[in-house]
Amino acid sequence: MILVTGVSGALGGLIFKGLSERGGLEVVAATRTGDGSTTRRVDFDDPASLAESFRDVDTLVFVSAGYGEDDVVIARHGAVSEAAAAAGVRHVVYTSLAGSGDLMTIALPHRWTETRLATAPFDVTVLRNGLYTEIVLGLATAASASAATTGVFAAAFGSGRISVVARRDLADVAVRVAAETERDLASGRRSRHAGKTYELEGVAAIGGREIAEALTEALDRKIDYRSLTLSETREALAGSGLEPYQITHTISLFSNAKAGLLEARHTDLTALLPTEPRPAHDLIVAAVETGG
Repeated sequence: MILVTGVSGALGGLIFKGLSERGGLEVVAATRTGDGSTTRRVDFDDPASLAESFRDVDTLVFVSAGYGEDDVVIARHGAVSEAAAAAGVRHVVYTSLAGSGDLMTIALPHRWTETRLATAPFDVTVLRNGLYTEIVLGLATAASASAATTGVFAAAFGSGRISVVARRDLADVAVRVAAETERDLASGRRSRHAGKTYELEGVAAIGGREIAEALTEALDRKIDYRSLTLSETREALAGSGLEPYQITHTISLFSNAKAGLLEARHTDLTALLPTEPRPAHDLIVAAVETGG
């Protein structure tokens, strides 16, 4: 049996859908408020409930539980590791962060979790996911109205770029790895993916100029790029309604991009995807043209 956590989220939902459509696999969905019938309840903040929720699971697709301060995320991930071991889970597929993000503030819980899982009694595959195309897509769509009026797209990329990958591509890789793992286990073999760490960096690098070019195409008017300072960005985010830790992570992303640290030098993505990666430029243009 395969269990996918966080199926109410975008990535977990895509992974569950993809596995369900494969055929020949027993796939169970898990959410924080699972009803116990169509979905199992897997609440990372209720550690005592997890071992029972993981009962009879062979392959656990562990979608990382972000959206919290580091100590909260670490506690959640530690609870999952302990419960999976107690329940006799045989293989965990964990969605982590790509190596290019090592110096970002979001990296610490991921690297801690990788280390923790490596000491567990089950086999592990780490999917080091690149930063989502949807991040820059969101920036572009949010700025499109202003850009259409002013002819300027402003953001704190400097001259740096980010290697981005579509969430659907990452889900497709997770589906392949989990399905092949489950079939290997059902045949009495150790998974071919056991002990592997896959760097799933994007093949396209996107920065302020590339976003401006996509906006130019989508809006049918020339859009120029203006680089903001980190201070200007922090001031703008202060009134955005984001949690303090979310502002910290956002500033960290732009800071790393400005320093030229978020461009990939290696990726396993193309070797694991069944198709060519979805083009970031095309996704941005389509999102702006349709309003998101």
